[in-house]
Amino acid sequence: MTTAVAPPVLKAISLTHVRYQRGDQLGHLLAWVSLIPVFITFGGFASHFIFRRELQGFLFALGLLISQFLNETVKTIVQQSRPATCELLEICDSHGWPSSHSQYMFFFAVYFTLLTYYRIGVLFRKQLVMVVLVVWPLAFLTMYSRVYLGYHTAVQVFAGAALGSFLGGGWFWVVNKYLRHHFPAIEESVLGRFFYLKDTSHIPNVLRFEYENARSARKHVSYRRSD
Repeated sequence: MTTAVAPPVLKAISLTHVRYQRGDQLGHLLAWVSLIPVFITFGGFASHFIFRRELQGFLFALGLLISQFLNETVKTIVQQSRPATCELLEICDSHGWPSSHSQYMFFFAVYFTLLTYYRIGVLFRKQLVMVVLVVWPLAFLTMYSRVYLGYHTAVQVFAGAALGSFLGGGWFWVVNKYLRHHFPAIEESVLGRFFYLKDTSHIPNVLRFEYENARSARKHVSYRRSD
């Protein structure tokens, strides 16, 4: 007589595991909104590292990684369950307080706002309008999507937003108060010179600087491509 073998317990990656009710158009939209942190990480930061190699960008991403690590640590300590809908979504094996998606987006929004306000890198203060009209609405939409789709309670997303905002502002202060002074040494280091790491935060208008240097380099034979 053979003994029935229990099926294996499957676990999804919570960062990309998003479900919504069939036929719910708003839920469909919010499911995509809920994936914005993934798009920022693999689209925005990956492209930034490949094409710009800015130290501010590296530390921005590092701050987000630290924030997410702290999020998992707090979840493990608090161990607050997700709402009852977690059974339908098959995510009851993970904790809900604080929401990692909300924490990610509000860390990003606060840090990006400060970068824009202080005109660091290719950003200008005039772009604060874009931040207010695009970045912050996406942060709040992401927070709302996690409640609407049943992944978190309102308390859990607000906790994530508060913690993300605090960490985003705190990390910006640490980077630009203490770490920024070491940027020249990093640029001149072996790894810095090999990977072309740079800091342009001391340049008032980076786009104009790069534009004028690209035009002037065209006149020098040493800068021309051999092919």
